[in-house]
Amino acid sequence: MAGISIVGSGNVGASTAFFVAETSAVDVTLCDIREGISTGKTLDMMEAAPLRKYRSKLRGADSIDAIKDSEVVIVAVGEVRKPGNDRQSLFAENSKIVSQIARDVARLAPKSVVIMATEPVDATTALFVRESKFERNRVLGIGGALDSARLRYVISRELSLSAENISAMVIGTHTHEMIGLPEYSRVSGVPLTQLMSSDETQRLIDEVRSSGDEIVRLAGRTSSYYAPGAVIAEVVDAIVGDLKRIFSLSVVLDGEYGVKDGAASLPMIVGRGGAVKVLEPKLGAEDKKRFVSSAQAVKASVAAGGSK
Repeated sequence: MAGISIVGSGNVGASTAFFVAETSAVDVTLCDIREGISTGKTLDMMEAAPLRKYRSKLRGADSIDAIKDSEVVIVAVGEVRKPGNDRQSLFAENSKIVSQIARDVARLAPKSVVIMATEPVDATTALFVRESKFERNRVLGIGGALDSARLRYVISRELSLSAENISAMVIGTHTHEMIGLPEYSRVSGVPLTQLMSSDETQRLIDEVRSSGDEIVRLAGRTSSYYAPGAVIAEVVDAIVGDLKRIFSLSVVLDGEYGVKDGAASLPMIVGRGGAVKVLEPKLGAEDKKRFVSSAQAVKASVAAGGSK
């Protein structure tokens, strides 16, 4: 197989290409049907290579055929959220192109692992699996890992500590129904529950729930892309290096918490070939109810609005 391909050279796709180059010594192809845009962006990145000292080769392509035999394909196409734009209407806009790309990837890179960044990420993950016929462990959405990174940031800010010392876990759908798990979060091994009150941790979790909305509100015409790109680069590194790292990633459910065919983020061991094992944290009754309800909502959304 040949390197990493990114479909879509907008803000998320381009920032992902740059972060992957800086994180992993792997070649990257950036694809976009808009003529010249991906080639221009990758030329700019290659001119930065002598300064940033990455060894990856980046190239642009105007045809989806360039993803042929890729080991990992990152899907970062479609519309992004704008102020007042809800996720269901965004899914309606993006479902057709995601369905087409799923069929293209199945044809051109049938052994690849796919990382979904197109919003709404849980629904597009489920749709991609349906249209590509890929095994669920090879199609992973970035929602939970992005929310976990955001939670690490706000904890570090609140405690005035380096984020490097903090681990945090967020599961569920990448919506206001996401579930932060303070009992699975640590500061240099110390449980977060010993350092912050339940009210304090809940306030931070609520802040993370609205973080994406706040970025859209402040930026006006764009959603987040630096943090998603950085998250994707970490997941790519785990896959190509077979590192067996644990990330919370969106996956089509196969009986977890009694749900089948919906999609939501769960912690999983990630290595070559995608999700090696999906983990099922112990949840309280309220968190389990929230997880099941939101995952089933994703299932209904895909059934109602997915392009066929």
